Amino acid sequence: MPKELESGSPESPDDSSSTTQTLELLCHLDNTAHGNMACVVWEPMGDGKKIISLADNHILLWDLQESSSKAVLASSASLEGKGQLKFTSGRWSPHHNCTQVATANDTTLRGWDTRTMSQIYCIENAHGQLVRDLDFNPNKQYYLASCGDDCRVKFWDTRNVTEPVKTLEEHSHWVWNVRYNHSHDQLILTGSSDSRVILSNMVSISSEPFGHLVDDDDLSDQEEHHQEEKNKEPLQDSVIATYEEHEDSVYAVDWSSADPWLFASLSYDGRLVVNRVPRALKYHILL
Repeated sequence: MPKELESGSPESPDDSSSTTQTLELLCHLDNTAHGNMACVVWEPMGDGKKIISLADNHILLWDLQESSSKAVLASSASLEGKGQLKFTSGRWSPHHNCTQVATANDTTLRGWDTRTMSQIYCIENAHGQLVRDLDFNPNKQYYLASCGDDCRVKFWDTRNVTEPVKTLEEHSHWVWNVRYNHSHDQLILTGSSDSRVILSNMVSISSEPFGHLVDDDDLSDQEEHHQEEKNKEPLQDSVIATYEEHEDSVYAVDWSSADPWLFASLSYDGRLVVNRVPRALKYHILL
């Protein structure tokens, strides 16, 4: 991006006066040999030099080299089986030293080790119909969320993939997107072809199932007794809010990378809606 457009830059122009800027092409992924690209994901940590792309039935690991304008294909693997197997979605796990990637094809979820490009787990029939999207819990390793055309959102522990840990059935049509909040992983966003965005509180499978942990030294005797009672029982999972500002299928939802309480959704008719987590819930999580 041009320097003056980078956030926090003193030369950053305000939107009304900004003219169209040309982006500098740094690198090209030569994908002609592998088919149509369905998804590209950056390595979550590190220096931004590694990319995974999913093209038809190929998973490709690219190395972006500064000296070259062409990415180098470091390693790859392919789906094998009957019929035309095609990847639909993928996510790179921020855990395990960034050595694991999860992919979806048809109704199946798979885990891959990027060091050997070998499969490490497989969840066949993870959904009754096509899997649309997946996301890793950013704060709790092994936990993966998936959603699909069976109207469900499922949560998995990748160490034991026989059954989902939890299932959400709040949508009435295909679920296109699922996203964990980066800071407070009990907050889950989903967007669907039922034109709704649902914000759920999946606290029982979060990194803080007993709520915000308070230091004992800060409590009086009476408060301590009350805190002990509170800590015995995990908080209940629930739908926090359903947003119905869209009049068409919601194809994308995402959290702000700068403000943990802000999120956006985009629907087929081109409507972009920005919302905030309800204030009461925000203070309940923080206090």
